[in-house]
Amino acid sequence: MENFEIIGYLASGTVLISFLLKKIKHLRIVNSIGCGFFVLYGCMMPELNIPIVVTNVAIIGINIYYLLKK
Repeated sequence: MENFEIIGYLASGTVLISFLLKKIKHLRIVNSIGCGFFVLYGCMMPELNIPIVVTNVAIIGINIYYLLKK
């Protein structure tokens, strides 16, 4: 298993765990961490995976927006 695959599994697990949280603030924080791992995963792949990077950067931005709004 390559390093980027480990990061991908870590990202998936973190995002999955985030949806088990009851408090929306905690969900958004943990989800952002998982999305950060997905950005890293997309950048580490043998060929840069732009859709993964762009989508997860956007999700992080949305999470930050709502975290700061409250």
